[in-house]
Amino acid sequence: MPTLTAAQERELARLDYNAFFAACPSRQVLETIGNKWACLVVNALEGGPLRHSEIGRTVAGASQKMLTQTLRTLERDGLVTRTVTPTVPVRVDYELTALGVNLTPVLHALKAWSEGHIAEILDARDAYDEHAGAPALAPVPAHA
Repeated sequence: MPTLTAAQERELARLDYNAFFAACPSRQVLETIGNKWACLVVNALEGGPLRHSEIGRTVAGASQKMLTQTLRTLERDGLVTRTVTPTVPVRVDYELTALGVNLTPVLHALKAWSEGHIAEILDARDAYDEHAGAPALAPVPAHA
């Protein structure tokens, strides 16, 4: 039996990709894009390149460390590019790749769905907590 290259092995495995299987690499992708920070960062970059601090201002609540980790993960997965411009001080911009742009309609729809249905979800949570006798969680702050 001939030895296959890594690319050939991936192509053969592609036919068997199924995120329901724990070892499937597509599950890792779902973990990345399902992460709230990744979703928000991709949505923030939809309008074009931004610097780290600009992303941080857009994505309120993300610590600098979390934002850096998220950007590195998105860059590793080929969704974001990082461009360093050798100026004083050094300028670093983040931008969606073609693959990242291809993902934006999905994440934009998820964000819009979440914003459009939050009242129903909050009502359902209240009803569940009341029925279950669970202590109510802190309310989600209203969007300014």
